[in-house]
Amino acid sequence: MTSPVETIQSVQLNEQEDELILLDQTLLPNKKAFLHLSTIKEIWDAIYHLKVRGAPAIGIAAAYGIYLETKKSKAVTFPELYDDFQKNKQYLASSRPTAVNLFWALNRMEECLQKVAEKSITEIKNALKEEAEKIRIEDEIVCRSIGEHALTLLKPGFGILTHCNAGTIATAKYGTALAPVYLGKEKGYDFKVFADETRPLLQGARLTAWELQEAGVDVTLICDNMASLVMKEGKVQAVLVGCDRVAANGDTANKIGTSGLAILAKYYRVPFYVCAPLSTVDIECETGDDIPIEIRNPEEITKAWYEKPMAPENVKAYNPAFDVTDHELITGIVTEKGIAYPPYRDSLLNLATKER
Repeated sequence: MTSPVETIQSVQLNEQEDELILLDQTLLPNKKAFLHLSTIKEIWDAIYHLKVRGAPAIGIAAAYGIYLETKKSKAVTFPELYDDFQKNKQYLASSRPTAVNLFWALNRMEECLQKVAEKSITEIKNALKEEAEKIRIEDEIVCRSIGEHALTLLKPGFGILTHCNAGTIATAKYGTALAPVYLGKEKGYDFKVFADETRPLLQGARLTAWELQEAGVDVTLICDNMASLVMKEGKVQAVLVGCDRVAANGDTANKIGTSGLAILAKYYRVPFYVCAPLSTVDIECETGDDIPIEIRNPEEITKAWYEKPMAPENVKAYNPAFDVTDHELITGIVTEKGIAYPPYRDSLLNLATKER
């Protein structure tokens, strides 16, 4: 069986057709289909509606998207081109408020633009394309490195609990929290993965369970509220999750339900690891209290995944997309340059300045 790691590229640039090609994650696991997007509005919609999701994949999509839109610009001077770029950057940045990779990628594209300001318009556009490609290629390298570091924390036969989807379809390749699972499979580690279904959008059930099953990994799907029991029964030796933003003090924002897992892991003395590229670390964000939390449509809870509504008509529903896990609950944060341990303010900064 061929792994999705080898067969699926969730975000691609089609330069000939001036379009962004995305795996539509809202259709999985029942249908594997790709979107062909040519307008910035379509790309914004794909990010907002989770057709592309996962912090690294969102950043890659945004980088390609702003390149494609800049390529269309009729500007003949740099100030005109820069003005167009800024409008498009602000528009794409408004699609998701929590995932810092979105803003990181857009800011990196702007830095590239400014560096080549003296060049011709054609050369500037080519530079943006090359920068977007670098972001995608670097993410693949980063994810494999995260997997290699995380694998040093695990032993063959471990039971691993994960939440949401931090796999290959959420990144350029390998994933973050699932990278050590794929690398472990290559080495015959025989991990047994428990995947939370991850209410209300079921990324664990629809995406993680599908992805791991396709790769031939031993995966068991559980409801979110079963995590305590599998930990109590001794079936879990480590919790691995991804992350959408890391604050300077080590607080992390991830899919709603993650902080509850961290509390359970602390109680049952199960190591809790966050796997995240350093591009997800927001040094300007002091603590988790400063991370904006996206509030989504209540219908995702009451109607979205049912043939008929499963809640009373007009009932109030609260639907935050993320929660913040306190740094005191995190055993370690696994990055591409190594593993950060408390105190995170020091260790994350040291890794961020470390040469590869």
